[in-house]
Amino acid sequence: MRVETREFSLPLESPLETAHGSIEHRKGILVRIEDGDEVGIGEATPLPGWTESLPACRAALADVESPEDALKSLEPTPAARHGLSLALADMHAKRDGVPLYRYLDGPEHVKVIPVNATVGDCSPAETVDAVRETVAAGFECVKVKVGARPVTDDVVRLRAVRDEVGSDIELRIDANGGWSRAQAREVFHKLDPLRVAYVEQPVPGDDIEGLADLRGRSVRIAADESIAETSVDAVLGAEAADVLICKPMVLGGPDRVVEIADRARDAGVSPVVTTTIDGVVARTAAIHAAAAIPDRPACGLATGTMLARDLGPDRARIVDGSVSVPQVPGNGVADTWGRR
Repeated sequence: MRVETREFSLPLESPLETAHGSIEHRKGILVRIEDGDEVGIGEATPLPGWTESLPACRAALADVESPEDALKSLEPTPAARHGLSLALADMHAKRDGVPLYRYLDGPEHVKVIPVNATVGDCSPAETVDAVRETVAAGFECVKVKVGARPVTDDVVRLRAVRDEVGSDIELRIDANGGWSRAQAREVFHKLDPLRVAYVEQPVPGDDIEGLADLRGRSVRIAADESIAETSVDAVLGAEAADVLICKPMVLGGPDRVVEIADRARDAGVSPVVTTTIDGVVARTAAIHAAAAIPDRPACGLATGTMLARDLGPDRARIVDGSVSVPQVPGNGVADTWGRR
């Protein structure tokens, strides 16, 4: 097999403000594997804090000679493993003549997946306006970023959102580890009448005990950064989450997502597939990973509009709060290799 790589940089339409700071662009590496007449394309888009750095990803992929054998050695660099494993899976699925989600042992036919909209940190009025637009576009599930401002201000924002959309819209919130345990308890008490589906990463990622302590209250707990900073085993072993946020780039590939989702479901934990604001190659693969999971809830896959420029055309359309699953063999992404 022949392996090639090409780097890219994708600016965001506007900076995404989170408790960790502002995300303004996504830089990564396309991976192309050629084996005879078959070609597979993968994407490695690291996000420090969740994965290895771009230089570490670049170095890991530079050493690849035998792709199949290299997967195990890439465990410490999940973004690099994602790029290589996706390229291999894309190539093998094309060879088998099946969509990627079927190659990942998914259900026989999945047409669409429900997705959530994401609203960043902003003023109460701006938050309400953004949520109103997403609901008008057909989304029935909205995730609001919190944790970057005082607790009382976030509660005001969330009350304004619930007052605007009523009780039919599923409301999730994501603190990105921005609260202390005491702040989280204060917020949870005030969230009771707002019918929040779950709070994603209320305390810092390394505070597994804090997650476990908060679990079992009126609001469900989702683990995200804790997976990157500790491990899936640590989160599940401590019974620290009701929901496991499964980012393919963080976990090392769509194959790993399906494997970990099965383990989570066996433990009574709901897997929710999301992206790390990736390019279209990885984003489409995340759709396939979600499609391979039975009875998946709304997933965080509606992130393509956050990019001002992409790696290529997006064939997975979002209509009425659901994203279409490509049915052609492989990942279903148009050729992106010659684009910059």
